[in-house]
Amino acid sequence: MLSATGRPDGPATTAGEVIACHECGTVHVLPAMPDDTVARCTACGATMFIRYDRTVERTLALYLAALALVLVANAFPILTMSLEGQSNAATILDSARTLYAEGMWPLALAVALAGIVMPLGKILGMIAILLPLQLGWHPPWMVAGFRWVERLQPWAMMEVYLLGVIVAYVKLQDLATIQVGVAALAFVGTILLLSAADARFDPHAIWRRLAPQARRDVLAPAPQTVLLACEQCDQLVRVAADRVHGLSCPRCGVALHRRKPDSLTRTWALVLTAMILYVPANVLPVLTVISFGQGAPSTIVGGVIELIHAGMLPVALLVFFASILVPVLKLAGLILLLLSVQFGWRTHRRDRTRLYRIIEGIGRWSMVDVFMTGILAALVALGNLATITASAGAVAFCGVVIVTILASMSFDPRLIWDMADERDNGPHPLRV
Repeated sequence: MLSATGRPDGPATTAGEVIACHECGTVHVLPAMPDDTVARCTACGATMFIRYDRTVERTLALYLAALALVLVANAFPILTMSLEGQSNAATILDSARTLYAEGMWPLALAVALAGIVMPLGKILGMIAILLPLQLGWHPPWMVAGFRWVERLQPWAMMEVYLLGVIVAYVKLQDLATIQVGVAALAFVGTILLLSAADARFDPHAIWRRLAPQARRDVLAPAPQTVLLACEQCDQLVRVAADRVHGLSCPRCGVALHRRKPDSLTRTWALVLTAMILYVPANVLPVLTVISFGQGAPSTIVGGVIELIHAGMLPVALLVFFASILVPVLKLAGLILLLLSVQFGWRTHRRDRTRLYRIIEGIGRWSMVDVFMTGILAALVALGNLATITASAGAVAFCGVVIVTILASMSFDPRLIWDMADERDNGPHPLRV
C-alpha cells in the first residue's frame, strides 16, 4: 500500500493507477489522491508522485514571468567593479566570452551552457509545452519536446551561478568597489520564480494528458511476461519475457530496459575518471590573480586559505564545502554504493538509497567554483591595475563536477534492492 499525505478534500483521479518507484522498483497501486498530495514509496521512502491543483495553469504563469526576468538578467551587467578610476562591468555572457578569449573553451562552454543556454532552454521549452496544453492543443512534437525539457533539468544551474556571484562579490570587496547591477536582481527573481514553478509542477499531470497511466489490469499475471517501467515517464508496460530488448515506451518513446544498461560498468568508469581528474584539479592552479603587478597562481585549497586569512570564514567554509568536501564525499559515496551492489550487501538498503538521493542532489553545487572563476575573469580585467585569469586546474575541476554528475545518473539505485527478495517492510508481492 502506498503512503500518501495531503489535504482531505479535492478531486481524486489517480485511484487504480499503477506506478513503480524509480529508486527501488517497488510497484504500487495509487490510492485516491486529492490535490496537494505527496505519495512516498513504502519501501525506500522516495517521493514517487505529487499531485497539485491546476499545475499547468500555475506553472505556465510562473514560467512566463521568469522568461521576462531572465532576458533582463542576461542583457545587463550583473556586477560592476571600480578601481583607481577605472571600471569594468560584466554580464553573465561576458564570463563565458572572457574564458573563451583566454583559451579556456571547455570552461566557457560549461559556463555558457549551465548558466545561460540550459536555463533559457528550460524556460522556453516549458512554455512551449504548457501553453498548448492550456489551450487544449496536442501538437505531434509535444512528447519528444517534454522528454528533452525534463532532461535539461539537472543542467540548468542558475542558483549555483548566483552562489558563484556572491562568492566573487565577497572576494573582491577588499580589492575594489563593487556595485550590484539590475541584472543581479532580475537573476534572483528568475531563480525564485523557477523554484516556485518546480515546487508546484507535477510532471505526471503532463504525461497523463498525453496518454493514460497504466492501471490495475497491467498487474494481472500472464505466463511468459514481465513488467518494465519507463525511466522517463514512469509508465508500466507488460511485455513478453523473450522480447525485453529493443522495445520503446508506448507513451514517451524512450527505450525500455529492466535496469539501466551496463550501470555498474559505466558508473565505475566515470568514477575512476573523476578520481584521475581530481588530482590535477587540486594540484594545478585554478586562477591567477595579479594586482598592481603582484600576484601568483592559486589552487582551490590556496583560495580557501586566502579567504580565511582575509577574515572571510563563512565564504571560506562555503568554498571548502562545495569545491573540496562535496566532490570527495560524492566519489566515496558512489564507490560505497558500487561495492555494496557488487558484493551483494543485503542490509541497510533504505539507508543506501537515501545516500544515493543525497549524492544525486548535491553534486551540481560544486560548479560554484567554476562560475566564480568565470565571473572574476570577466570582471577583473583592468590591465596593469588588476587581472584575474583562469588556469588549467579550473578545467580539471569542471571535468570532475560534470563526470560525477554523469556517474550518479548512470548508477541504477534499483540494483541495491535486487539483492534481496524482501523489502525492509516485509515481503512485497511485485517488483519491477
